[in-house]
Amino acid sequence: MYYDNDWALIIPLANEEEEFELFTGALTNVLDRLESGKVYLIVDGVSKDRTLELCTALEARDPRFRTVWAPENRNVVDAYLRGYREAFDNGHELIIEMDAGLSHDPRALPMFLRVLNEGNECAFGSRFINGGSITESSFKRLVLSKVGTVLSNLLLGTRMYDMTSGYQGFHRNIVGRFLAFQLRSKAHFYQTELRYLLRFTRYAEIPIHYKAPSPRVSEKAIRNSIDVLLYYFKQRLIFRPERL
Repeated sequence: MYYDNDWALIIPLANEEEEFELFTGALTNVLDRLESGKVYLIVDGVSKDRTLELCTALEARDPRFRTVWAPENRNVVDAYLRGYREAFDNGHELIIEMDAGLSHDPRALPMFLRVLNEGNECAFGSRFINGGSITESSFKRLVLSKVGTVLSNLLLGTRMYDMTSGYQGFHRNIVGRFLAFQLRSKAHFYQTELRYLLRFTRYAEIPIHYKAPSPRVSEKAIRNSIDVLLYYFKQRLIFRPERL
């Protein structure tokens, strides 16, 4: 199978010391098989353990990894976008986003690359299609994910099986579009916001296996999700639906 060699993976990390070696070992095994790819590790002030030190040590022994220290980040969305900006500015044609800590399985990377090389502009990870799953998740997180997808499709007019998942990839031109756009999300609803804004692109949903890292979802993040969802719903009501 042919893969575009000029692809990058961006991974925000925060307090990942405990599972760092396990995760990066699994990722390295996949990179070895693909024989290509650049990985940008985004670390900011949220990390209070040795995550930054471990990232820089990995970079020193494996040139496929690059550590990006971003103390200016204000929230998780800033971390994702900083990673995209880094990969975009370095000229990569395909850019994939993944969470650390084995919540996303690196073994799915070849599938993302294949889909993006088969004429799709976007590849979205989905836990709720055939072949996907969500494990080690609290009942609250599972309900939020499923209800969030149903509400988003209903209010925003989208037709995706999973509107709240991470693990996604884009062609360079798509990344350029959303980097130039002022996203409203400040937390993980940004995944849904992107899927809504990119609903008219050529995309495919890819089955992923997701392991929830924590049962906790902050009230602030939930409030921001509701605010952004209602904003775009109101835009549709007044016939001004936004898109990228």
